[in-house]
Amino acid sequence: MTILSRTRDACRETIEQAMSQPTTTETHTRSSLFIGSTDKTFRVLHAFDGPARHLTLIDIARTTGLDRSSTQRVVHTLEALGYLHRIPDTRMYGLTTKVLQFSYNYLRANELIEKASPYLLDMSRRLGETTNLLELDANEIVFVARFPGQHLVNMDIVVGARLPAMFTAAGIAIMSRLSEERVKAILAQTRLEPLTPFTETDPQRLLERIRKVARRGYAVAENETVFGDISIAAPVTDYGGIGVAAINISVPTSRWTLKRAEAELAQHVQVAATSISKSRLSALRR
Repeated sequence: MTILSRTRDACRETIEQAMSQPTTTETHTRSSLFIGSTDKTFRVLHAFDGPARHLTLIDIARTTGLDRSSTQRVVHTLEALGYLHRIPDTRMYGLTTKVLQFSYNYLRANELIEKASPYLLDMSRRLGETTNLLELDANEIVFVARFPGQHLVNMDIVVGARLPAMFTAAGIAIMSRLSEERVKAILAQTRLEPLTPFTETDPQRLLERIRKVARRGYAVAENETVFGDISIAAPVTDYGGIGVAAINISVPTSRWTLKRAEAELAQHVQVAATSISKSRLSALRR
């Protein structure tokens, strides 16, 4: 097996591990307005968040915690509506392309993606490296735009992929522009289990790292979520200076050192992030 193959396999395992971990956002305060059947429907759809592409009714029931009868009814409904399909000659089900409509609608309506994309594309073309836009969702960061460079680092990271915010340069950059109360809440939601031997999991060191980034203006991470990856990120803020997203440049350790990446790339992400923040500011003020 080549080094590239091992790196890709490690990257895939990391993403699958991160995306299959439950978060505290899955628990909701019930009210008289809460619709239980809708909750069950989304629990079934989220059963496919893990590494398995196809699941049986038993798999889905086990993952969701629903009884077999409820699982069967929800799966049948989703199949009839076109969001699930049954694999021929098996008892397994999978998602259909119809679920992508939600993603497309979100990306199409996202003002931040529209404003950030020209900067990301320009950086990717000038530097020949991969650039990303990431947003914070609970205790995770989500890739919402990605422009591959000439030397793509992680082929298994695509738009929609998630990673723990605490372990990524982008997440740390965003949190450097949040209140300490909110940062501690995110930390409390995070399972402090290392994704690689280089993942920082000590709560106090993580908090100090975020404070340091708040003073410096950009965040760096090397091999902390995926082997062979160096990430340089800067926060994008709203009109109140609150972190709403981050942009990053991702480069491979096979061609870059952390010291060189900081020296040559940090300024690019900071300038772009500041420009995007100002653009978003003027739009929101109108």
